[in-house]
Amino acid sequence: MCLNFLQMILLSILILLVLILPITTKKIEENLEFFLFLCGIFAVTVSKAWSVALAEEAVTAPVKIAAAVLIAGFLFKIFHSHFQFIMKKTVKLFGFKLSIFLTILILGVFSSIITAIISALILSQIAVAIPMTRKERIRFVVLSCYAIGMGAVLTSIGEPLGTIVLSKLSGAPHYANFAFLIKHFGIYIFTGVLFSALWAVFAKHRNKHEDLKAEKESEEDNCSNKEVVIRAAKVYLFVMALVLLGDGLKPLAYKTIAHMHYVILYWVNTISAILDNATLAAIEITPDISIKTLKFLLMGLIVSGGMLIPGNIPNIICASKLKIKSKEWAKTALPFGFLLMSVYFIFLLIFA
Repeated sequence: MCLNFLQMILLSILILLVLILPITTKKIEENLEFFLFLCGIFAVTVSKAWSVALAEEAVTAPVKIAAAVLIAGFLFKIFHSHFQFIMKKTVKLFGFKLSIFLTILILGVFSSIITAIISALILSQIAVAIPMTRKERIRFVVLSCYAIGMGAVLTSIGEPLGTIVLSKLSGAPHYANFAFLIKHFGIYIFTGVLFSALWAVFAKHRNKHEDLKAEKESEEDNCSNKEVVIRAAKVYLFVMALVLLGDGLKPLAYKTIAHMHYVILYWVNTISAILDNATLAAIEITPDISIKTLKFLLMGLIVSGGMLIPGNIPNIICASKLKIKSKEWAKTALPFGFLLMSVYFIFLLIFA
């Protein structure tokens, strides 16, 4: 649809509010799901995008993710002590740093096969089971979610972004098949996953005198059935909010970013920090897109998805379970994300 000037201004202001308020306002930070839900309703209303199909998608799209979180929550609650025992033995065998390195690397590489959702559910439990301070746990989770978000893109199984790309490019001239993304993006993705794992290892960790017991978070020990249900409900509302927000902002994206040069679009795609990257990919990718342009578009979308909690489903799942606030996430994720974006940008300019 065609937006008028007022609609474009209102939607642009909304984007700024979604980016800024969760980090700067405590009340909104504590009620992020409801805030994004209201923003989604506002965006769809302003862009006049309401339809029966959208309402159905908003209600049904979050079901599988919320159900997975709910079932996993009960399973992890039942087997929590066993899982914690295994993780403690693993840390004792491999050491703390090697354990987190292997966790990030394995989840990142295999997320394209076991899906980003399952990887995030496993990660959230590992993060609780390994003795860490809160600061260490947030850094570990953020870097792991970066790795999972990158790795999951390599197949149509891992997450919707891969499915969108392969669907858009299935015909001439690319005839994209299952191995298309692995062929053209495998080296970029694996390097990013490895870099995330190494960054986690070489980041500053606790000193030997630090009292871990004071900060150790083992919330599942005391997590009630009610809390498991509430957590799944919050994830449901979060995903519903992103569906509405994505559709509401889609006309603005068509009007503005869809026609930008790929070098500029690489940085504009940091909007993926608050929007579903599959939605943006569906807008930006055309069947005749060049591989070089595709690399700039996708790498910008993939990396920036880890910067803020709404950017990726793994972020949402882990932040919900571990009660990570928007400001806490951003403090760790934004510097690393912009570093990664800058490194990829230089590399793509030279070699793409």
